Amino acid sequence: MTDDVDFGYKKVSPDEKTELVGNVFRRVAERYDIMNDLMSLGSHRLFKRMVVEMSGVRAGHHVLDLAGGTGDMAALFAPVVGAEGAVVLTDLNEPMMRVGRDRLLDQGFGQVQFCRAAAENLPFADASFDCACISFGLRNFTDKDQALRELLRVLQPGGTLIVLEFSKPEDPLLGNAYRAFQALWPAAGRALVGDAHPYQYLVESIAVHPDQRALKQMFEDAGFADVSYHNLAGGVAAIHRGSKPVAV
Repeated sequence: MTDDVDFGYKKVSPDEKTELVGNVFRRVAERYDIMNDLMSLGSHRLFKRMVVEMSGVRAGHHVLDLAGGTGDMAALFAPVVGAEGAVVLTDLNEPMMRVGRDRLLDQGFGQVQFCRAAAENLPFADASFDCACISFGLRNFTDKDQALRELLRVLQPGGTLIVLEFSKPEDPLLGNAYRAFQALWPAAGRALVGDAHPYQYLVESIAVHPDQRALKQMFEDAGFADVSYHNLAGGVAAIHRGSKPVAV
């Protein structure tokens, strides 16, 4: 029997989670970025630029933008890799990826490619990428451990995985204030998107997501080396970074 997994505060089967998460993002695809700006007070844009700076990506590199959704990260990586490089935006959710594809093509980023696939079963050859990135997507994966193993497989030796994700504030007062702020999100979602349920799931998915140290251990268990994390906004979010070991 397959173990149940978290969907917010509920326990569901892996297949159910995949379907439920897909429904969440189908509901919000067209206004996803508006709510991101509101919920983060615009800070997610700064955090994403920090990811690019910390990634070590340079001209000619091949980057996997996993759970790339509406294309924010791909738009940042594309000018860095240049015409000789490539960014592959991969997402399981077709409506989200459609928004990203339209936006990126309108901006003239011809080096961005698109692939619909699950994180746990990536359709890429071993050692295909110099860098892989997940921005606010890891907590939605059905099997995080399997996804991390797949990412290790598709990275070149010495390649980098960098994950930006909601995390756990380390100061209790900040944690209490942040939870109070999160409590406003479902009502804001109802007002701006017409649906509170996706944002209730968001609050719950953040609460059950592994904290900084636990996620660092998950990287290491998957086989990544030199794993570190950098707290943002006191731990409201964090950037985790690891590398694929170079065989000796």
